[in-house]
Amino acid sequence: QVQLVESGGGLVQAGGSLRLSCAASGRTFSTYFMGWFRQALGKEREFVASISWRTGTTDYASTVKGRFAISRDNAKNTVYLQMNSLKPEDTAVYYCAASSSRYYSSRDSDFGSWGQGTQVTVSS
Repeated sequence: QVQLVESGGGLVQAGGSLRLSCAASGRTFSTYFMGWFRQALGKEREFVASISWRTGTTDYASTVKGRFAISRDNAKNTVYLQMNSLKPEDTAVYYCAASSSRYYSSRDSDFGSWGQGTQVTVSS
């Protein structure tokens, strides 16, 4: 099992930036992919971005591509989500997740470990 702890959420005005961090501990050697998901009030959880621990290959939802950037620091077992040009519709609880599957998927059901979430609120 991998333990994940997110940080960096908060309140920001539209057009601003935030950087989320996700520190992983435990069986991190069994992790192949890390992902960020978000869930807005009254909506289903959705994929935001993911990164391969080993290769650094990234994937993004179309709604955030060009504005968000996911990165990792293997030495610190930490994944980051840099969010720029934030919009009110980015308001949500953001979750970090880890997948131990060798095969990439952006489905939340394929990620077995989850953090507690961090709130991001973008005011207009």
